[in-house]
Amino acid sequence: MKIEEKIENHLAILKIEGNIMGGPDTDELHARIRSLLDDDIVHVILDLQGVKWLNSAGLGVIIACLATLKKSNGILKLARVTRKIESLLVITQLNRIFEIFDSVEKAVASMTEE
Repeated sequence: MKIEEKIENHLAILKIEGNIMGGPDTDELHARIRSLLDDDIVHVILDLQGVKWLNSAGLGVIIACLATLKKSNGILKLARVTRKIESLLVITQLNRIFEIFDSVEKAVASMTEE
């Protein structure tokens, strides 16, 4: 898994590529969220277009990232979710917990409205 980070106006966009399957990769994602919090960045968008697959451990770390951000009055939104990942979010009903956007731009715009 590869994470590309872009910061703009106290908002982090994390572009993720590969699989989110647990282990060191998911630890890295959660550590990156904690690092952003250390830098007072509490609004994060995960760009998931490049994610081929995610398993239960991957879902768990995304939920953990959401919880970590919420504890700091932060927000986590998902953007460019593939059909495969979206169907997994629907089956697990996590689509009710996460705000999901067709584009990073729409997710960013929704952050500025809050």
